[in-house]
Amino acid sequence: MHDDGHVPTIWYEPDTGRICDTPDGLCLAKDAPAEPVDAGFPTVTLADLVSFRPAAPQLTGEPAGFGVVRMPTNFVAAASAQDIPGVLLGYPVTVRFTPVAYVFSYGDGQSLRTTTGGVAWAASGSPQFTPTDTSHAYAERGVYLSSVTTEYSAAVDFGAGWRAVDGVVTARTGDYPVQVVEARTALVEHTCAEDPRGPGC
Repeated sequence: MHDDGHVPTIWYEPDTGRICDTPDGLCLAKDAPAEPVDAGFPTVTLADLVSFRPAAPQLTGEPAGFGVVRMPTNFVAAASAQDIPGVLLGYPVTVRFTPVAYVFSYGDGQSLRTTTGGVAWAASGSPQFTPTDTSHAYAERGVYLSSVTTEYSAAVDFGAGWRAVDGVVTARTGDYPVQVVEARTALVEHTCAEDPRGPGC
């Protein structure tokens, strides 16, 4: 809206793809007159995006499928920004989902909310069982069903630029089972290579 209270006309140049908003309401292409388009796109809420869903994130653990009591099990969630075209409230639209947070549920009643999906030990140059921003140490052995829920911010583009939508959309992985075992050490006289039938071999 201009200072005089006038709502400007939005003009679209089909040859250049340019959208113009000028005080006099004119924005002419060099070789062809501009065509006015309706700029009164509706306000979008999360409820309007029910038919647009981001893909579920992926969850992996280290060691793969296993953990050791009282030692860090590393969890890594993978999610990426997604642009989904479609029709919304009668208008062609592109909806963009961008991951902004991850909620890890470790299956033992403990959870963690973080802005990172985590990183594999090898990728960070760390040895196994190094604590990470997304790792978790289990107190007891057993099988635990872990998961991660990714929170996505949403934005829509009706052809005139991105407009943020208030709130977040969530997507959850399926259960990722982790078998947690106890590790015991013992002093022995020979290695397993020297005595394959020795204790712990």
